[in-house]
Amino acid sequence: MADVAIVRSIPADAIPHRPNPVWEFIRKEPLGFAGFLVIVLYFVFALGAVWIAPYDPEAVDFTAMLAAPGAEHLFGTDQYGRDVFSRLVYGARTALGVGILSALAGCTIGALIGAASGYFGGRIDNLIQRIVDIMLAFPIIVLAMVVVAVLGKRVVFGIDVNLIAAIALPMIPKMARIARSSTLSIAQMPFIDAARAAGYGHSRIVLRHILPNIIAPYLIMVTAFIAQAILLEASLSFLGLGVTEPTPAWGLMLSGTSADFYKAAPWMILFPGLAITLAVFAFNLFGDSLRDWLDPKMKG
Repeated sequence: MADVAIVRSIPADAIPHRPNPVWEFIRKEPLGFAGFLVIVLYFVFALGAVWIAPYDPEAVDFTAMLAAPGAEHLFGTDQYGRDVFSRLVYGARTALGVGILSALAGCTIGALIGAASGYFGGRIDNLIQRIVDIMLAFPIIVLAMVVVAVLGKRVVFGIDVNLIAAIALPMIPKMARIARSSTLSIAQMPFIDAARAAGYGHSRIVLRHILPNIIAPYLIMVTAFIAQAILLEASLSFLGLGVTEPTPAWGLMLSGTSADFYKAAPWMILFPGLAITLAVFAFNLFGDSLRDWLDPKMKG
């Protein structure tokens, strides 16, 4: 007699329900989600500046100099009669553009260097790590100032590539250290040995097997470095080494003669300072929450 297979249907409620990861992040990391909403708001300002800003950010109106915040000028005007709110909205483009490009450049280069250092080891690792130690010995702002002073200003397609390089350079050694630490543990995994046994080259193993497995710390560091890059760009612009007039930039709005009007027109330094503080705080909140969410040890 032939065997008869008995197939039983599994009740729907017996199948484990996998929660929506987005909703789980919102539920478990409310502060991180709040930071994410602030970041989205900044992106809306940056992308929709043409429609959101009520005035041309570079337009000078000597009849409205140092006008107090009101219905006509929401955040008041500066010493040249330029609308502060419009310059803040357009300044989001500068802050996010420089911040994101610098963070991506610094983290990508640092991840490649750190992965190569941890994978090859030996003399290559020692040489790279000594260079990293030298770079980490310099304060971030000092290293960025030296690079800007040496390279000068070079604008390509409206972007100061030398400024981005100056901000990205101090981020490379930090990311290299983190990537190296992750690579040292990943390189001991059996699938790396299998890739070597299959005859794969070093470049393929690093690019196809190691780098994809350090994407979590990479994303966390990018988010954290964007906040540092925004603050560093504002600092350089404040010192006259970053963005120059008449380009709207938050750090530039705090520099120059703005400090001379802190009593007569405090809004000239209040609102740019709040914009920088809120942006840095939002990215740090989101980055910390993203770290807790992606790191299994932090989840446990």
